[in-house]
Amino acid sequence: MDKLIEVTRELRNPKTGCPWDREQTFSSISYCAIEEAYEVVEAIEEKDYESLKNELGDLLFQVVFHSEMAKEMNLFDFDDVVNAISEKLISRHPHVFGGTTIDDVKTQTDLWERQKIQEMEQSGEKTSALDGIGKNQPALNRAFKLGKRASSVGFDWHSAEDVIAKISEELEELTSALESGEAALIEEEVGDLLFSVVNIARSTQQNPETALRKANQKFEARFRGMEDHLHTTNQKLENLSFNEMDKLWELVKSKT
Repeated sequence: MDKLIEVTRELRNPKTGCPWDREQTFSSISYCAIEEAYEVVEAIEEKDYESLKNELGDLLFQVVFHSEMAKEMNLFDFDDVVNAISEKLISRHPHVFGGTTIDDVKTQTDLWERQKIQEMEQSGEKTSALDGIGKNQPALNRAFKLGKRASSVGFDWHSAEDVIAKISEELEELTSALESGEAALIEEEVGDLLFSVVNIARSTQQNPETALRKANQKFEARFRGMEDHLHTTNQKLENLSFNEMDKLWELVKSKT
């Protein structure tokens, strides 16, 4: 870590550093952290562990870079970041570092969320159990976190079957909205349906972002399989009827 911090300081050196690195601010490179995080996820999904090593380094550099800029502004430094996350992990895992006993993942998750609420209360920040859930993250992930936080204080369905019933209800409401032709109502009901689907993922301890990414990959692989099949006979997908496309889809699906 000392080596990486020193390299970062040299890059930021006002006289001898890199012109690009010297000009950066928190805002100007905020997007980089998101991009690097996505590349870490991609390397994990592809089981490319050599790339994972490099991508983790790129992500770590973002942490060090922001910490160095903060140090220059006398806000905090890298050691403060390390101490803050260490103390947070200890505080939020009393079953590891304290005398609390936890028997399952759901209990631990609820305890984690309640601990967040307690921390906000102690700091005077909390006005709602839903405070502290970032608004700029992808809507799918935020829906997941909103559901988890609400569940931690007891606001949740009793079973997955209850959520399935809610999904059926939302489908009916979406059907009615489609019949009405009202764009705003359709949008609202589509949102309600998606939110309910996120909750079935949460209630079955599945991450909806991960599930959807895998579904995307599966769809892409099968769609490309359709194109590859047609390429052997010099055909194009757009020239097929819907029924022909459907049959081809089922053919490719049976092979994957």
